Amino acid sequence: MRKHTLALGLIAAMGFSTTALAGGAAQSIHVYKSPTCGCCGDWIDHLEENGFDVTATNSDDMGKIKAEAGLIPGLGSCHTAFVDGYVIEGHVPADDIKRLLAEAPKATGLSVPGMPAGSPGMEMGDRKDHYKVILFNDQGQTRIFNEHN
Repeated sequence: MRKHTLALGLIAAMGFSTTALAGGAAQSIHVYKSPTCGCCGDWIDHLEENGFDVTATNSDDMGKIKAEAGLIPGLGSCHTAFVDGYVIEGHVPADDIKRLLAEAPKATGLSVPGMPAGSPGMEMGDRKDHYKVILFNDQGQTRIFNEHN
């Protein structure tokens, strides 16, 4: 519970909206990334193409952001985002984020561990690795939220 509280505190401290805007406007999401990460920019493009209003912040200390967000070891990737009280780690497809927001499960967030080829932002021609989107909570519990080929 403490890590989830820290994550929500970080969200509030950073001063960005955690709810959808009125009138059907785009859902706001705040992405933290390394200033040199190209695939992070490609993932941001994917989110914007799918209706999200993205704010991006470059950070030279992604480890601290991930720790404060309550990310479980083994679920890490190159960027960390916050949307409507959830943590989104790595190359999670926009449709999975939308489903998370619609279903609103009691969880810390979603992760696509690593950087699987073919995931949003990691397109590599025809190569598409099988990957899982993991739902996780502050108790260290995980479950498969979705799978992609």
